[in-house]
Amino acid sequence: MIRISCDVHTHTLASRHAYSTIEENVRAAADQNFELLGSTDHFSDMLYPDQDVRNFQFFLNVKAWPRQWHGVMVLHGCEADIVDGQGNLFGHNITVDHEINGQALHGATTLKKRVFRNCDYVIASIHRKDFTNDQTPAQNAQMYINALQDKKVLILGHLGRSGVDFELDPVLKAARDLGKLVELNEASLTSSEKRDKSLLPCHHIAERCAELGVQVSFGSDSHVSAGIARCEGVGSLLEELDFPEELVACRSKEAFLAAARAALPEFSL
Repeated sequence: MIRISCDVHTHTLASRHAYSTIEENVRAAADQNFELLGSTDHFSDMLYPDQDVRNFQFFLNVKAWPRQWHGVMVLHGCEADIVDGQGNLFGHNITVDHEINGQALHGATTLKKRVFRNCDYVIASIHRKDFTNDQTPAQNAQMYINALQDKKVLILGHLGRSGVDFELDPVLKAARDLGKLVELNEASLTSSEKRDKSLLPCHHIAERCAELGVQVSFGSDSHVSAGIARCEGVGSLLEELDFPEELVACRSKEAFLAAARAALPEFSL
């Protein structure tokens, strides 16, 4: 069975509908002998009705976290919503001209740029799909491809439960060619409220990743520390498919860091 030792899609209290602190999550990863934890709180309009930089300041001070914490390497990330049919990510069109203390910036920027500047990597996900309903499967595939081309995006999140009608192979081939990762999401396979609709799509996506040579990542998508580093569903899927170990980027800390270095021009760890 393939060993998974990196959980790179997790949430803390900062996501508002999650329940644990970053240290509680790190300790949970350490308890499972995981080597690396990626903390990826939501970057989305689902958090606050007012889209102001002060509402997202939890992303701006992540350098306060130790990189090595209770024996676990900790990466700073976010899960950013894809917000339109062109594949733009949340915050791309929200102007920021002040700091969290109200002080004016020398030059305006966007909320996306301000937050992404502090992220080691970004997961691009869809949490509401209404803007995709009038697009063709080919157009929706291009939407995902456009999101993958962002220089901070490393991972496409929970494709199997997005509910989006899209052509799969063009997206997977683009991910492969860009060196980006497609997530195998534990919550999509084991959560009672998600599993019925997402099990078959997740199985098909994983199968095609194996056939096309696409690297995959592991995310518990945990919103409480008890779920951190729990990978029973994904582990069983990998075993069932006899998935190529070399395509599992989360098999070790070194493998995940190497994948990030190869795919992201600004990744320097």
